[in-house]
Amino acid sequence: MTTLLTVPITPESSEPDEIVRALADAIAAKQLGADLIEWRLDSLFAGAGDDQGEAASLRLIAESPLPCIATIRSAAEGGHYDGDDDARIAHIERLGTADSPPRYIDLEWSTFSRSANLAQKVRLAVDHDKQQRDISTSLILSAHDFEGRPKDLLRRLTAMRDEPAAKVIKIAFAMRSIRDNLELFDLLATRDRPTIALGMGEAGILSRILAPKFGAFLTFAALNPQSTSAPGQPTITDLLDRYRFRSINKATKVIGIIGYPVSHSLSPDLHNAGFSAIEFNAVDLPMPIAPGWEPFKATLNELTAHETLDFTGASVTIPHKENLVRLAQENGWDTDEQTARIGAANTLIRTDDGAWQIRNTDAQAIAQCLTEAQGRDSLKGDSVAIIGAGGAARAAAVTCADLGADIRIINRSPERAEALIADLQPGVNAHVATEDDLRASPPDIVINCTPVGMSTGSAPNELPLTEATLDALAVNAIIFDTVYTPIQTPLITSAEARSLRTITGDAMFVKQAEAQFALWTGKEAPDGLFNQVLAARLKAQV
Repeated sequence: MTTLLTVPITPESSEPDEIVRALADAIAAKQLGADLIEWRLDSLFAGAGDDQGEAASLRLIAESPLPCIATIRSAAEGGHYDGDDDARIAHIERLGTADSPPRYIDLEWSTFSRSANLAQKVRLAVDHDKQQRDISTSLILSAHDFEGRPKDLLRRLTAMRDEPAAKVIKIAFAMRSIRDNLELFDLLATRDRPTIALGMGEAGILSRILAPKFGAFLTFAALNPQSTSAPGQPTITDLLDRYRFRSINKATKVIGIIGYPVSHSLSPDLHNAGFSAIEFNAVDLPMPIAPGWEPFKATLNELTAHETLDFTGASVTIPHKENLVRLAQENGWDTDEQTARIGAANTLIRTDDGAWQIRNTDAQAIAQCLTEAQGRDSLKGDSVAIIGAGGAARAAAVTCADLGADIRIINRSPERAEALIADLQPGVNAHVATEDDLRASPPDIVINCTPVGMSTGSAPNELPLTEATLDALAVNAIIFDTVYTPIQTPLITSAEARSLRTITGDAMFVKQAEAQFALWTGKEAPDGLFNQVLAARLKAQV
């Protein structure tokens, strides 16, 4: 069964100009690749005259460029209709029995089950085995909870399945974590008829993108970022282009970008383009996991154990790179010697025999960037100042130490910097430093391993070093910023204004991503593709 891609469109009023605009949006959705339109008619019956709202609704349905769902959603379940249910059901009856009826009518189970009289009126307007009239409209029975997983979820599901008039069943609730998606996938596996199972909020993105993998009847996508009808709803362009929605099937392997937050990451853009280029049946998608060891451990253990998810690997970013090494140690996963010394990893891989490995491709990328910039295979004689003491800083410190450099660590917490240095191999010349130290004895290379300057971070316009420290650097010094959104961070801009040499974060990002791609697929990333995709995405964000 093909999962239908449905675009919700919400006319704000029954005024003729607004109806024309809504129909234009529906045409645009069809042109972008939608299969269904959901007409959210709530506002047409909220404050407008009943006859005017009904006439506008009938026009939208009759002129819909695609088969459609008609929904008058109650305020109790996230809609705008707060009037009398008898009146609402009367409108639904007239829509279902019109000369040009909708393909589906969506009604909440909470309303349908409120009284036998309401339920019987709905049955008169939809197709079912005992229907005496010539009716083509099917009923979607739905249940929504914007607070979280309903305690009576399974009871609700069973009750809806017991209703013979329900041709489609829909479950949607706010996700506490991405683990909740796994329950939705398991519910889809036990479906007895077409079923929609969706998670709301950022954590629910898995249920929306992976709907075809688990045989969901449909998934929803917004026409644009301003027209979402539920929290966490992606756009149709993102689903089709970024996540290759039409290529996802039961055998698709699942790869995640794990961190918090991760919505800004461009990893899915690069890897999904690469998967498409080599015809590798996989999808890379965001997997937000809240900070902390316990959420990370619980989530990763469930993802790796789920029998039908086909979880194959992940990119791991802030704040979980060190947690990945800790989990690998607990679970006995394979860890190479360099990653163990770093104490942080950014890549999880499932091998062909089902075993798990962790690796640090940041280290490889940092080494390539620095040796290419210096034009030699080592950093002997170079002094490197590393800003930060997290996962990226650990990769930079071990890499630079292995290449023979002297290391200085600058961090808000000197204790974290001391701990990093203590983990380096004996004999490495490394110590904690301050900016005063850098001005007194300027380093040859400065590497920013903090999120300072990141457009989606907490300090997008700030520098990780003072202007005075940058002024003290020699003209041939290298400033290496690991932040890649934007490429021209405040640090890079300030460095270029002083004619310092620079390495921008996109260079490291692409190199580490290419290494990850090879680990997951067994094939090299197509030459130049990741650079092209990254440049296009960053340009589109400007």
